Amino acid sequence: MGSTAMAETEERRVNGTLIWYYYVCKREVWLIAHNISADQDNEFLDVGRFIHENSYKRDRKEINVGNVKLDVLQRDEGQWVVGEVKKSSKYVLSAKMQLLYYLWILKEMGIDVKGELLFPEEKKRVEVLADEESLKELKRAEEDIVRIINQSMPPVAQRIPFCKNCAYLEFCWA
Repeated sequence: MGSTAMAETEERRVNGTLIWYYYVCKREVWLIAHNISADQDNEFLDVGRFIHENSYKRDRKEINVGNVKLDVLQRDEGQWVVGEVKKSSKYVLSAKMQLLYYLWILKEMGIDVKGELLFPEEKKRVEVLADEESLKELKRAEEDIVRIINQSMPPVAQRIPFCKNCAYLEFCWA
């Protein structure tokens, strides 16, 4: 397999979840990519699942397109809108980059959509538009994610504010 084919195969392992975590915790990117499961009884995971399952019930949800899983797909004045549901806007950069990744992948498939971050607990919506600068940033992030995934060990744990609610807390700090 040539280097281009190998890079393509590795990049397809990149998905929206890894993009989201890349902007929060590089160590978690490695753990998720290597199928190391988080504490599934973590209360914050439960809250996130509940919000995801019980918000925007009228819209089409959980649509798989290639390696992309869309939370919400709705029509707005003749335009398709991809919605990404999040518990909180606290990590809005991560959420925005995840949604931009979906818009980028869909655009590569010839599908033109708008994006919207949805924060049901805050009754807040944020429109997300792809531009050249954000696409350059996503390509850089995707390359770095592939680099992280290919490391033999996870990046060293670094205590960040996200740690206190993380389902990998015991894995990193026990």
